[in-house]
Amino acid sequence: NAASSFLDTSSLLWLDELVIVIQSQRNSYHARRGGQRKVEILQQAATLGQGVPVIILLHELSEYEGVWSILPALPLLSASYGQQASWFFFIEEETTVTLAAVLQVLSRYQVQEEWFLGRRLHDNEASIIHHYAFSEDPISFGYPDPAAGWALSAPLLQRLAERLQHENLKSDFTIDLKHEIALYIWEEGNGPKLTAVPEFCTEQRDDCATTFTTYLPNCGDPVLKKDVFVAVKTCRKFHSKRVPVVKATWEKDAGHLEYYSDVPDASIPTISLGVPNTERGHCGKTFAILRRFLSQTLPKADWLLIVDDDTLISLPRLRRLLRCYDPTEAVILGERYGYGLVQKGYSYTTGGAGMVLSRTAVSRLLSSGCSCYSDDAPDDMVLGRCFTALGVPITHSPLFHQARPDDYPETLISMHQAISFHKHWNINPVAVYKDWLQDAQPRDEL
Repeated sequence: NAASSFLDTSSLLWLDELVIVIQSQRNSYHARRGGQRKVEILQQAATLGQGVPVIILLHELSEYEGVWSILPALPLLSASYGQQASWFFFIEEETTVTLAAVLQVLSRYQVQEEWFLGRRLHDNEASIIHHYAFSEDPISFGYPDPAAGWALSAPLLQRLAERLQHENLKSDFTIDLKHEIALYIWEEGNGPKLTAVPEFCTEQRDDCATTFTTYLPNCGDPVLKKDVFVAVKTCRKFHSKRVPVVKATWEKDAGHLEYYSDVPDASIPTISLGVPNTERGHCGKTFAILRRFLSQTLPKADWLLIVDDDTLISLPRLRRLLRCYDPTEAVILGERYGYGLVQKGYSYTTGGAGMVLSRTAVSRLLSSGCSCYSDDAPDDMVLGRCFTALGVPITHSPLFHQARPDDYPETLISMHQAISFHKHWNINPVAVYKDWLQDAQPRDEL
């Protein structure tokens, strides 16, 4: 029927109406990966012949490092592309996109309306990282899986951009971006909920418009054990409770490891750095560790890993990931949180998930004179503020986790290649380590 086929083409989108935002990062490895993804998508567009999408590398959108948290990016996107675009599609560096299928999916939705589309995740139980939101019925609230890509229609993006211009955010912290964006859009029921799109996938299926490769890319042989120095922060009251868990799980995978405490204990052994234990932040202790790492006392290593005594970590997976990064660059890597990002704040790697610093980053930090304002200041936030002032990007990997496996949706792809979890509350930490972090031993390490 000629009339109906004519109607179909009128509802079909052109690629010119699509803005694709690759959530890239400033670190050289990630900037390169984002650039490669952009080239692939443009090559696809050329063969498709339905126009050319605008493709933005998020880290290039603004000098301001906090645009990774998306909300500060919305006014910029709206100002530059709000008039000509119909859809804004956000993907990860490692999200593979089939443009023809994306166009087909998006043309199902009336572009004049407000749409928030994605692969739907939900909490099974109230989660600490979501401030226990929807604790009565956590399954009821959906938020997008960033690995599968998610989309905002132009009318929604423009309204959000205007709201951001004259409204203060309720929370100063950016902890779990995907959940916080969904909450902001939902606006206590005044805005749209996430519409689940089955074609936005993380695993390969026939009808997928997007798929996802991995957060643990193969960049070559893992870095050597001797190239990662491990610092475990502990204190007297946890010598008998938490340290035995480290010894029963991941200590054996470390080349060089030291336990830092407020008291020396030969049975572990621990080292006292002369900094008294503090109940909260351990800034004084962490800076003492940084100084020791650069001193002649220790064997010279490319990388420093700082963890808490209740961090569970896979060192073999970490060493695989570190192969992607250049230790002669200033690199600080972990799970990135933000503080005050809508008002030009700073980002930091959260301490409990494990903070990884290149030797170059440690020397730049210490030679800058940036320091703690008190011994009990939060070390991870002070480091973040210092590195932001130095222009060193905080590099994010979702494989690091500040909370326990139960605090995340089990369908998240980052859960199945996890590098770390944190906290022993109401769990058996040795069992969690075995279930989530321990790989079958390769033959050559047995």
